[in-house]
Amino acid sequence: MYPVLKRFFDFIVALIVALILSPVLIPIIILLRFSGEGEVLYGQDRVGYRLSKFKIWKFATMLKNSPNMGSKDVTLRNDPRVTFWGKYLRITKLNELPQIFNVLTGDMSLVGPRPLMPVSFAYYSPEVQEKVYNSVPGITGIGSLIFRDEEHLVSTQTEFQSPHDFYKQRIYPYKGQLEMWYQKNKGLKVDFLILCLTAISLVFKQNRLVYQVFSDLPPNPFNTSVNAN
Repeated sequence: MYPVLKRFFDFIVALIVALILSPVLIPIIILLRFSGEGEVLYGQDRVGYRLSKFKIWKFATMLKNSPNMGSKDVTLRNDPRVTFWGKYLRITKLNELPQIFNVLTGDMSLVGPRPLMPVSFAYYSPEVQEKVYNSVPGITGIGSLIFRDEEHLVSTQTEFQSPHDFYKQRIYPYKGQLEMWYQKNKGLKVDFLILCLTAISLVFKQNRLVYQVFSDLPPNPFNTSVNAN
């Protein structure tokens, strides 16, 4: 019953949000079309439900050839590959709005494990890889809440010379624990609380309330608040 109700809720909410936000979407589309490189949407292959592949959609915020430049698939704070308007879209998370259409098509849910690129998915342990996408991936989720400002965390860490090593040895092991917690506890109540906390996190960047609402989350292994995407 939960998957059916979740899909119904996702579709209705996504449709309403798409209609309500159309006055915001249209100006962004025009702005991107006539600025920078003229790119509006950016599609990227991600791992989805039951390990199927799908294309996630975002507003274009980086240079076209960015995957072959600088830190490649890792985006850092003040990354020079990010366009002028892209910086503001990323800070406000408005670049994620096109994923509403991923929800409408059923490739994504409002709440679920964050869909990863295949190269990042490989950082998960085999156990996590096997189970993490037993749920439809989400626009937001427990991992997205905790890692609210991931770019800052990666940019300021000094433990590893390579950001890829930091992801592989520190970030993804903890993300895997968080996603396994979600698989164990997922339900309409948990999804609703995650949506509420996501709304709060858009206003208050350091959202420590997550650990208070979900007191049984895996302990935070970082010395500072992770809160990122």
